[in-house]
Amino acid sequence: MPFIRSISGVRATIDDSLPPDLIAQYVAAFTKILPVGPIVVGRDGRPSGRWIQEIVIDAIIASGRQAIGQGIVPTPTVQLAVEHSDAAGGIVITASHNPAEWNGLKFIGPDGVFLDAEQNQQLWRLAGGGTISHDTNRDLAPLAVQSNAIDEHINKIFDISMLNESLLNKIRRRNYKVVVDAVNASGSVAIPRLLRKFGCEVIELYCDSTGIFPHTPEPLPVNLTELAAKVKQAGADFGAAVDPDADRLVLIDENGIAIGEEKTIALAVQCVFELSKNTGRELIATVNYSTSRMVDDLARQYGGRVCRSPVGEINVVKEMKRAGAIIGGEGSGGVILPECHYGRDSLVGIALILALMATSGKALSEVSGELMNYSMLKFRKDFDGNIDTIIKDMASLFPKADITLDDGIKVNFPDSWVQLRASNTEPIVRVIAEAPTQPEAEGLANRVLGLL
Repeated sequence: MPFIRSISGVRATIDDSLPPDLIAQYVAAFTKILPVGPIVVGRDGRPSGRWIQEIVIDAIIASGRQAIGQGIVPTPTVQLAVEHSDAAGGIVITASHNPAEWNGLKFIGPDGVFLDAEQNQQLWRLAGGGTISHDTNRDLAPLAVQSNAIDEHINKIFDISMLNESLLNKIRRRNYKVVVDAVNASGSVAIPRLLRKFGCEVIELYCDSTGIFPHTPEPLPVNLTELAAKVKQAGADFGAAVDPDADRLVLIDENGIAIGEEKTIALAVQCVFELSKNTGRELIATVNYSTSRMVDDLARQYGGRVCRSPVGEINVVKEMKRAGAIIGGEGSGGVILPECHYGRDSLVGIALILALMATSGKALSEVSGELMNYSMLKFRKDFDGNIDTIIKDMASLFPKADITLDDGIKVNFPDSWVQLRASNTEPIVRVIAEAPTQPEAEGLANRVLGLL
């Protein structure tokens, strides 16, 4: 079965592709590329994470480091703790949205963001270079436990300047009712606790922290039918779904309709642009090449601009820093707000959605319905051929189009686009098309799919 390493870390099927010695080797290699300091460790709740966590912590200690264990916490909780402390780095034991038979490691640098391409190449060389020597000094404290990590995360969100006391009171007066599906993983405690601090009534659907997924864990509409039904049955204002490591947020409106993961980042951009429009700040958003054109429409509406990067959180973050973006993220439901920290964060996303709804006085269906309506189609295909050959063939299909080759190939038209790229996290290629109508999007996608 697959073993995948990319800018999103390493992940594999646990029965046959993630043996203990391989985990220890990657952790030991990671300690060699970090500056001096402790390493924060968290996990997403999967049962396999328990034994992997023991290996990770032992490898950190054997390398002469101190480990700071946070237990079951969202990935952004670990990132924020590293960014706002003297920690040298962090490791999250997670396979993100992959199914239960998978697990893996996400590696976080001293700035609280994932390793970039060059740092990953260094890590891979070290991990693949044979046995790494260990420091057998066991005088170091074997494990420091940070039990308040989630509260620290939530407090940091309430320090965001846009969420002033007047706006917080407005949110609390609304007493929103929210149903939460955390797939029994790392968002099980954090998401309800955050919502209750905003004065929301919370209905916990799958929030038991066991790591036993009640359905396919990727927060796509097809996997959220129970959440949608519960929102409607309970008369809730919206439903919030997160993936196992809680860096992605997908919303269900008050009618029980999934508004689509692409609208998470669009609504977050709208909120930040709306609350920042009279502050004198330049309104810049950074998203990846696979994110919907809705963000570009909002930038035109507010007199801002959009910068794009290849898919991958670290790629978006690096472009955000270069461009001075005040908001960013990815269309998969990941929101990045630099004022809080440079990481995709479902908790930040929820805070911005609440702020947008309270500021506008509108229901989620209304604010999402005001966005430009595009049809976006996403396809995935197993593929073990030469993608470079397919890219050349695809370019020849659209000889007069505006073509971007920064991430696979993206063909841009005035009001539509189609992209082919290899996944960072699965052994597949993705074809994504967006156009004003579904037939137009299907036409673009089918031309590319025919090449595969």
